[in-house]
Amino acid sequence: MTEVAPTPAALPPHVLERADVRSAIANHDFGEVFRLARLHGKVSYAKIAEAVGYKREHIGKMARDETEGKGVRPRITQYRKILEVVDGLRIPGHLAGLAPRPWELEHRADASQPADPSTLLAQGGAGLWDIAELLRQTEMSSINSAALESIEQGIDQLARAYPYANADYLHERTRNGLQYVVKQLEGRTTLRQHRELLVDAGWLFLLNACVQYDRGQREAANLSKAAALRIGDEAGHGEIKAWAWEIEAWFALTQSRWQDMVDAVEAGHVADQTHSVGVQLYAHKARAAARMGDARLVRDSLDAGRARLDRLPRPEHPEHHFIIDPDKWDFYEMDAYRLLGDDERAANHARSVIRISTGPDGTEISPMRAAEARLTLGVAAARTGDIEQAIGMGTTALEADRKSLPSLLLVADELDKELRARYPREAATRDFHERVMAVKRGTSGPELPF
Repeated sequence: MTEVAPTPAALPPHVLERADVRSAIANHDFGEVFRLARLHGKVSYAKIAEAVGYKREHIGKMARDETEGKGVRPRITQYRKILEVVDGLRIPGHLAGLAPRPWELEHRADASQPADPSTLLAQGGAGLWDIAELLRQTEMSSINSAALESIEQGIDQLARAYPYANADYLHERTRNGLQYVVKQLEGRTTLRQHRELLVDAGWLFLLNACVQYDRGQREAANLSKAAALRIGDEAGHGEIKAWAWEIEAWFALTQSRWQDMVDAVEAGHVADQTHSVGVQLYAHKARAAARMGDARLVRDSLDAGRARLDRLPRPEHPEHHFIIDPDKWDFYEMDAYRLLGDDERAANHARSVIRISTGPDGTEISPMRAAEARLTLGVAAARTGDIEQAIGMGTTALEADRKSLPSLLLVADELDKELRARYPREAATRDFHERVMAVKRGTSGPELPF
């Protein structure tokens, strides 16, 4: 392990090697890290407090053993404070899902050689990332153009799989990718290679944020989004910054924070005005305006987004999550018109979304879009008196295997409210409400690990 500049609470190597310590770090359970540091490394809470800028009493509360029956201990969730803890305890960034910290980069020249591919395989990195490692070793250098290209291809494959692949699988593969890229950042690189790797890490953090939010990991998703935004700043990469703001707008949308969403959209436009992310930013603004009842702003935003979309070339891989394809525009208009109560237009767009989301063999290639389209058809049916159609569409949507839970529940709530307002005494209405609540209860437990 590389020697680093000492701090009062730098964790000894034997502590950092412990599985329970690494698990606590990966879960961002720093109270447990503090407890284990004192237990196994003889690092006092006073030294930890001095290193991370907390009072000693607060460190003790966070490190309290939850088996003592005093409730859940406080957690550190602010990105800035997490960085202070990681730096104060000299925790390597990759253990906490972060890019290498500045004090790590200062000692890069003394870094040990990365493990061989067999080690990577044993750690669960098989697949996309070990190919890059094999290519790197063929030239016996820290990194080469072939390895960099392989990393980019791996990121591209994951982004193209996002619309349909299992969320747990995507989460695992994206985490493996981040660990591999961070490992390369610890080696010797040129300035150009270092920036390329930073950009790769930025895209992976963006994808990780999306997958984490789909899985209900709100705090972890916010950390990944913040990491991507910081990397975008450091690398001078406007598109990554804009996508980070787009993700923030999506978070705000699903949490009913309309003004925060509008602010995030504007920040995204400032960051980048040339790539397709701008189309999605306009679409988000239209969706926020629709929820605020501003029909004029909806129309203006949709018109601006359509104009930006028409100026862009048709993408070679429209399924890529960070490339807006023209077919997705029906999805945006569907959402806006449903919220404005224009049921005929919303239903027409919803049917188009389902058709486009279905492959020639009947397989759904964009199940998350299709699920929201079915909920839109359900809302339209409820408003026209067809309760059987409304509940049928809603039930099918909730049963989709690939879900973005926050987005799905946002529209499911709309259908649930329509049914309860129009058909409050129907048993089918109560059954559907219970289905929605069951999905919500399934997302309200403790957050999954980072």
